[in-house]
Amino acid sequence: MRSEDDLLERWLAATFETPGITAIRDPHTARGFLLEDALRAEHYVAKEHGPVVDVGSGTGSPGLPLAVAISGKRFVLLDAERRKCDFLRPFVGELDNAEVVWGRAEEQPPDEYGVALAKALARPPVAVELTLPLVREGGAVLLWCGESADRRKIGHVAALLAGELENDDRGLLVLRKIGPTPAGFPRRPGMARKRPLG
Repeated sequence: MRSEDDLLERWLAATFETPGITAIRDPHTARGFLLEDALRAEHYVAKEHGPVVDVGSGTGSPGLPLAVAISGKRFVLLDAERRKCDFLRPFVGELDNAEVVWGRAEEQPPDEYGVALAKALARPPVAVELTLPLVREGGAVLLWCGESADRRKIGHVAALLAGELENDDRGLLVLRKIGPTPAGFPRRPGMARKRPLG
């Protein structure tokens, strides 16, 4: 077994062994949701330029599997919960191209990344507001969302933040940053959830 495969197997096992990391209790479901669904984005992320941030990384999905799969890109796994960052550090520490950052999306420098990822971060319009300001002009946000998500509302919020919906691959949305981050964004911590734009 390759060391990368071993790392991902140990990570998946740890999600069950560590209380409060995931509510998923079935190993087959966890593999599908945390690993295989994350890797659906591999070809999108690989073709983009610049570093990648996984916003609200939580268990480490999608950032950790993608960092293993795309060794030539730098990944930042960002989460506001220290406990989840502490869970991720031993696994991320085995990779040369990834780091864990404890902090909120709204407190990160804008226009810093080529790609931002959001999987189970928040309702889609809120996730758009938390991710698009982090991406430089020309970069992309990849957003995992269900088929019932309101694409019109997502597009409206993206437009307010100099973005547009570029592609929808079975609930994996690609938003393109087409201009600089507008003045006033990101809003202060907590505002995106308290007063959603969409």
